[in-house]
Amino acid sequence: MTGNAAALATLLAEEVPAVDRVDFVLVRLPFVSPFAISTAVWTAKEALLVRLESGGIAGWGECVSDPDPYYAYETNGTARHVLKDFLLPLLAPGIALGELEKRMRHVRGHEMARATLENAVIDLIAKKKGLPLHALLGAPRKKIPSGISIGIQESPAALLAAVEEAVAKKYHRVKMKIQKGKDLEYVGAVRGMFPALPLMVDANGDYRLEDAAHLAKLDAFGLMMIEQPLSYFDFYEHALLQKSLKTPLCLDESIHSLGDAAAAIALGGCRILNLKQGRVGGLLESMRILDHAAARGVPVWSGGMDETGIGRAVNIHLQTLPGFTLPGDTSETSRYFHEDLVDPPVVLDADGFIDVPAGPGFGARVVEERLARHTLSEERIL
Repeated sequence: MTGNAAALATLLAEEVPAVDRVDFVLVRLPFVSPFAISTAVWTAKEALLVRLESGGIAGWGECVSDPDPYYAYETNGTARHVLKDFLLPLLAPGIALGELEKRMRHVRGHEMARATLENAVIDLIAKKKGLPLHALLGAPRKKIPSGISIGIQESPAALLAAVEEAVAKKYHRVKMKIQKGKDLEYVGAVRGMFPALPLMVDANGDYRLEDAAHLAKLDAFGLMMIEQPLSYFDFYEHALLQKSLKTPLCLDESIHSLGDAAAAIALGGCRILNLKQGRVGGLLESMRILDHAAARGVPVWSGGMDETGIGRAVNIHLQTLPGFTLPGDTSETSRYFHEDLVDPPVVLDADGFIDVPAGPGFGARVVEERLARHTLSEERIL
């Protein structure tokens, strides 16, 4: 076995602990500043958390859905419904983690909900073993390179100020959101001021294939990649678009499974892959996708979903695995929240790297007083 396959096989054989309490906690953390993409603007992170308790030990899962369906069809409401009525009844003590994953696959789609439960179970297993998550995943602890995602700004001047701040922080890669009408001028302004900056753009599906000639003008700026320029469902059209561009295309929202990744890579419309574990069903499927991409020479990076410190820590641990070859969307906590749910916060060192949380499970400690301050509702399921 190579890559992550051996560690995955071991992980799939782990026993699911007996769970004696299950809670849903809906939290809302205001953003430091609004975050805008081509389809929506959010002023706060509203997240559904699942807490599984076993013998006084709590495992946590964070759903990456939003309260609205403007980014993805899954919402906090649909995730709660699917988790409560379809996924949680599948939990049984003593079954293998692989058996739980197999049972959950009977639920079509709803990868964000499935990832939430899977991650909570894996966090609980790691904590019961006294292991940090990266060790349970079979990877050594290491420093993680940082990347930043800058939302759509009101003007090129505002964008330049945000990029200048990111560069001063030593982020290893800058991603800027674009949309029709806010693309060439904005990218040109950044490239003019920072000619050597590792820079990429993300359209969140705002363009169509008939915009190919316009998108080809981005080739002049020496970008690392153009992320998800076309519809989430257009594997074939992304492959056609790539033929007219020098800049590599990266797919994000199109990828919900290993099957999606394999199809996109085979068609030639996915030269770089943005892997969001919370959108592909969790850590297990992420490990399969990593190995598939690595075997085909496709660079992979870890995407962020503006998670609280719980989900952010999981993403950091995941990035210790072989197969991640580019800096991900992992930014400092202070860029998003005045106060997070966990300690320690994510901070960059002097060279722009992030330390992996050292405690058991996802590592960071949930601060109950902060959790209470930011809780909108709490529901005991078991």
